[in-house]
Amino acid sequence: MKNRERTANLALLGLSLAPLFVKVDPNLNVILTACLTVYVGCCRSVKATPPSETMSNEHAMRFPLVGSAMLLSLFLLFKFVSKDLVNAVLTCYFFVLGIIAFSATLVPSIKRFLPKHWNDDLIIWHAPYFHSFSVEFTRSQIVASIPGTFFCAWYASQKHWLANNVLGISFSIQGIEMLSLGSFKTGAILLAGLFVYDIFWVFFTPVMVSVAKSFDAPIKLLFPTADSARPFSMLGLGDIVIPGIFVALALRFDVSRGIQGRYFNSAFFGYTVGLVLTIVVMNWFQAAQPALLYIVPAVIGSVAIHCLWNGEVKLLLEYNESKTSADSNTDSNELNREDKANKKDE
Repeated sequence: MKNRERTANLALLGLSLAPLFVKVDPNLNVILTACLTVYVGCCRSVKATPPSETMSNEHAMRFPLVGSAMLLSLFLLFKFVSKDLVNAVLTCYFFVLGIIAFSATLVPSIKRFLPKHWNDDLIIWHAPYFHSFSVEFTRSQIVASIPGTFFCAWYASQKHWLANNVLGISFSIQGIEMLSLGSFKTGAILLAGLFVYDIFWVFFTPVMVSVAKSFDAPIKLLFPTADSARPFSMLGLGDIVIPGIFVALALRFDVSRGIQGRYFNSAFFGYTVGLVLTIVVMNWFQAAQPALLYIVPAVIGSVAIHCLWNGEVKLLLEYNESKTSADSNTDSNELNREDKANKKDE
């Protein structure tokens, strides 16, 4: 899997740089970039230890409501406050987040070239006057933050589409890698809620499109076109991260059973089909489309058909990473107690 991940990373880098040198079809660029980003994020989400925190059903139900409140707040800010002022504040905010995300994405590629203790030894920094607040990091992360800082400074000063895309891809990979739905039930609830959310805010109000066009920050990927009236095609990061965490869950489910890519292949195929449908319909009607309208049914439908075909519906629905994490912590505590008891006996 690591070799495939490295190949996908190189392909993603090449695809990001390609429009600087050759003419690349923006539709093809959208599909390949989004799919490669999801693939890399999914591979990186597979870890030796289960995720420490997972999303609950209640959080999944509230997520579309919280997202709607934030979206509407941004719309009102852009409408009644200076766009330049709002974007200046957002640039500062994403400058800091960008350094963190870019550095975290870069660390696995550079850590093998650094001394082992630079990757393992934790440095703990306590904030002055607020000693309860502390940050843990390694020397490898400090090294990665150096190019991350320079890159984000370039983004803040130039707002070049390439810098925007690199940061957007970094955010997406980190989101897919770090976020855990916990179970397929929670994933279905979240995707169903955001399916309705996307349709409502795109088709029934001007809010989503207006915010996307006004928001000058790496929350969307930009793909250069040959059309001077519409120089860029756009894809929101939510259309990558939200389905991506469901696809990543399918991959970790396969890994937990020692199976290579069974349900992951179905989920990833569904994501690709949904994204292609989005592009086809968008070009057919020449209008913005809510990508989740096509991606969500394709992803959930592909996995559902596959598990029905295999007769593994119950097995799929019973999978829960939060229970796995709790069991892992229990086992770890028991091992620690046994070690202490053995030391006493000695």
